[in-house]
Order: sequence, then C-alpha cells, then structure tokens
Amino acid sequence: MAFLAFTPNLARHVQVPAGRWAGRTVAEVLREAFRLHPRARGYVLDDAGGLREHVTVFVNGHQITDRVHLAHPVSDDDEIYVMQALSGG
Repeated sequence: MAFLAFTPNLARHVQVPAGRWAGRTVAEVLREAFRLHPRARGYVLDDAGGLREHVTVFVNGHQITDRVHLAHPVSDDDEIYVMQALSGG
C-alpha cells in the first residue's frame, strides 16, 4: 500500500491521517482515503473528480501531470503527498 500524506498547510483544513492506503493509481489511493474521510474529498477534488486548482500532488517527489483522471500509477513503496498549491507575487 502506498503512503499518503497531506502537507501541514492542507491538513489544517482537512483531517486525513498520514498512512498507507490501497490502490494502484493516485485516484484509487485517494478514493480509499476519502471513503473514511469524505469531507476531505470536496476540498481536494472538483465536481468532476479532478484536482482543484489550488491543490497539487507529488509522487516520490515528482509532481503528477494528470490532474483530471489522477491515473498516475503507484506501487506499495511509493509516497504520495497532497498539498495546497502556493501562488503569489
């Protein structure tokens, strides 16, 4: 099972404990986490199931590019971090 964590700046809004979750893609891992923590889904995903504009996901330190389907494959050794995207100037 892949390790999933929400960074502290996002965790203050959505309470999903860091831990290991089943799934072969980012979407499947998130679906498992949201099954137990449904309130977090609406903060992370839009109505179509893609990432909200202010959220980004990294797998093993690399930002995923599929923000719509979240089909990035993951294995049991992978680490997934969900964070609030920062912007400004």
